[in-house]
Amino acid sequence: MPRSVPGENTAAADAGESADAVRDGDAVRDEGAVHPHRTARTARDERAARDERAARDERADVAAFRRSLGLSRLVDVHTHFMPQRLLAKVWAYFDAAGPLVGRHWPITYRHEERQRLETLRGFGVRAFTSMLYPHKPGMARSLNDWAAEFAARTPDCLHTATFYAEPSALDDVRRALEQGARVFKCHLQVGAYDPNDPLLDGVWALLTEAGVPVVTHCGSGPVPGPFTGPGPVAALLARYPRLPLTVAHLGMPEYEEFLALAERYERVTLDTTMAFTAFVEEAAPFPRRALPRLADLGDRVLLGTDFPNIPYSYADALHALERTDLGTAWLRAVCHDNAARLFGL
Repeated sequence: MPRSVPGENTAAADAGESADAVRDGDAVRDEGAVHPHRTARTARDERAARDERAARDERADVAAFRRSLGLSRLVDVHTHFMPQRLLAKVWAYFDAAGPLVGRHWPITYRHEERQRLETLRGFGVRAFTSMLYPHKPGMARSLNDWAAEFAARTPDCLHTATFYAEPSALDDVRRALEQGARVFKCHLQVGAYDPNDPLLDGVWALLTEAGVPVVTHCGSGPVPGPFTGPGPVAALLARYPRLPLTVAHLGMPEYEEFLALAERYERVTLDTTMAFTAFVEEAAPFPRRALPRLADLGDRVLLGTDFPNIPYSYADALHALERTDLGTAWLRAVCHDNAARLFGL
């Protein structure tokens, strides 16, 4: 039997205790360790909880706004729904502050389609549009087909269509009307076409006869285009004085010139998209001297927001209108009654 070396058993015991201590320490460290996957999951959960609280608070805020006007519902004539691939490109353009945007522009409601619909409905919006628009020839018909399918599965959407200045424009519009289109979007800034292009003569005549509104981005904001501003639209209305044209963004920044067109032509309306918000007032403030004229046109001003592509909350857009101090009756007409009458809701 081998003879023990003095201290050997003690050393072995110490080593064993050390090993046990290491194992115990590891167990303690493991118990309190910050696992990457657990941290990520916790952060996601906390973020989701914050987002839900914020969404709940905003719904309550919008509901309080509606109650202050005696309204159970809103009608928003300027909201965007479009094929996901196209919307992703639009969002990327905003993210990059592209030339037609000209400034930092975060997207507040960057959600998948179902969540965006639930958000609008949660705000009490009873009807909205799916504003979409081509930036080159050959896009309008496929966009209109998508919009027809979207309207068919989304009963609270006002069936929206579009067109471009191209040889097929009249056929595209006629086809969209046969599909049930109730409102059209015309984007002179993005499309960079002249509304007086002869290729569109039949379009304007048909829409005038049908009495279908055309929401038109024709103001020079946020960045002017070759055919933006009041001049081209004034020439168009001189030719088609009964055209039901809705001037988007109150005609920003040429507010007063577009107010004059609405005062002259009884079927011209204006939508409030982004107007009076801090984001817009910083660069293109609405002239206070023109507020009485806007009040006088109270039966022809429609709520628009640009949801989801706005860099602030939906509630902010509503409170911006409230700050005009044009009164409860004006706000109630703008936020519901005028559009309800226009679209027979």
